[in-house]
Amino acid sequence: MPPAAPGEQHGEMAFDVEQLLRLWTDLPVDDQAAEAAFREVYADPVMINGAPVDAAALVTRARAIGAAFDRLEREVLDVVDDGGKAAVAFRLRGRHVGPLNTAAGPVPATGRVMEIRVIDVLTFTDGRISSIWMVADELGALAAADAVRLS
Repeated sequence: MPPAAPGEQHGEMAFDVEQLLRLWTDLPVDDQAAEAAFREVYADPVMINGAPVDAAALVTRARAIGAAFDRLEREVLDVVDDGGKAAVAFRLRGRHVGPLNTAAGPVPATGRVMEIRVIDVLTFTDGRISSIWMVADELGALAAADAVRLS
């Protein structure tokens, strides 16, 4: 049997990964509408790496990503979906034009094109994402943009 396309299982459509990623980059201007859009896809609160995060905080995070990058593009690399859980590997790429919050702290704009590789493992409850374990290669992206130096 040939491999399924990203976001598709054999014989059935999985969750809409493109819609999920668009939510993070193309959210409504109004905060209440943006929170409502997140609540359609995510439980409120959703657990992210073991910590509860409410819809308002998701909007804040999405707006911070939008402020950090110009012309942000996303590319889905692979999706594995069993219905109750899904793993999504993707890349975010854009010109780094504003402060970027990272695990190492905020990084000022570099003006360089930056690409961040991300893997999210999503758990679904009642059709919405209830838990995420997320890993992003921030260090690799920062080093490639000369925002940090590795020795």
